[in-house]
Amino acid sequence: MPRSSSDNPTARFSPELEDAILTVNAVAATSATGPLVRTTVERRDLGPRDILIEIRYAGICHSDIHTVRGEWGDVAYPLTVGHEIVGLVAEVGPEVSRHAVGDRVGVGCMVNSCRECANCRAGQEQYCENGNTGTYGSIDRDGTVTQGGYSTHIVVDEDFVLRVPESIPYEAAAPLLCAGITTYSPLAHWKAGPGRKVAVVGLGGLGHLAVKIAVAMGAEVTVLSQTLGKKDDGLAFGAQSYHATGDTATFEALRNSFDLIVNTVSAPIDIAAYLRLLRLDGTLVSVGAPPEPLPVPVFALFGNRRSFAGSSIGGIAETQEMLDFCAERGIAPEVEVIGADEVDEAYERVLRSDVRYRFVIDIDTLR
Repeated sequence: MPRSSSDNPTARFSPELEDAILTVNAVAATSATGPLVRTTVERRDLGPRDILIEIRYAGICHSDIHTVRGEWGDVAYPLTVGHEIVGLVAEVGPEVSRHAVGDRVGVGCMVNSCRECANCRAGQEQYCENGNTGTYGSIDRDGTVTQGGYSTHIVVDEDFVLRVPESIPYEAAAPLLCAGITTYSPLAHWKAGPGRKVAVVGLGGLGHLAVKIAVAMGAEVTVLSQTLGKKDDGLAFGAQSYHATGDTATFEALRNSFDLIVNTVSAPIDIAAYLRLLRLDGTLVSVGAPPEPLPVPVFALFGNRRSFAGSSIGGIAETQEMLDFCAERGIAPEVEVIGADEVDEAYERVLRSDVRYRFVIDIDTLR
């Protein structure tokens, strides 16, 4: 077991520690249908540019659920998921220059990329032409399957480790590493800001952050949700209006209204109905990822020269930009902190939309 940074705040990598950093406590899925179980996972020895992170909090993302239940493809079980990770630097390799022992750091959805393709060279590692290395469920550089943040420690190349500003509450910082950048990136790319009308579909883990970020960017924000059940929350987060999509009159009243619609839900929606809400040159961008295909009727695109797009996470530089933006503007997700033995229940609650708005695992409950 690695030494805690609190045990030795000046500790740095040394060869004699290599054999001590392999096995750590974790929670893993062993099948698509069974409960998660406590187990251990192995972490690679620290390389020259690696950082050993003592994880403090790990967020629960809907992607975790899709993955462990086999909804996005084959899974190499057992698998420890979790790609919303915050913690402290416990040890560093001898060539590490960006982070020091004791720093507050984070890890998001990827831990490596080819570094050589045009997209990587442009700082868009999330779109690596050779496929980025996901924080879990990918083949790591040593040939093993990457294991994620539902664990006490992780080893990551320093280029994929982010600085977590002190002003962001520690437990609330974790969801920013996926939900935060997943919503920030399209809002920044499609230039949400003053004079732009933005609609957010769904007020869940992604949606509530999309609202907060778009409002902070200066856009006029509308929430489109199945019901008005979360209207008070949406308005408190800064949205200027809130409409129920379960009422068909909503789609008539809001026709040709928005420059940008960010769809955050991981369930099928009527794409044509939402496209008609766009004004000239408007874009509907999906960041939620339902397992089912979403049919796009082309004639709905012709009117107003509309676009339908998708967006992934951001690159490392943009993710750091997002963290700094949230720190400067006091943006943090609404979280419910749980223990490691409550993850299965949390998954069921996520599927019932029974969380306001993001679960975060207290990793101390795994130690």
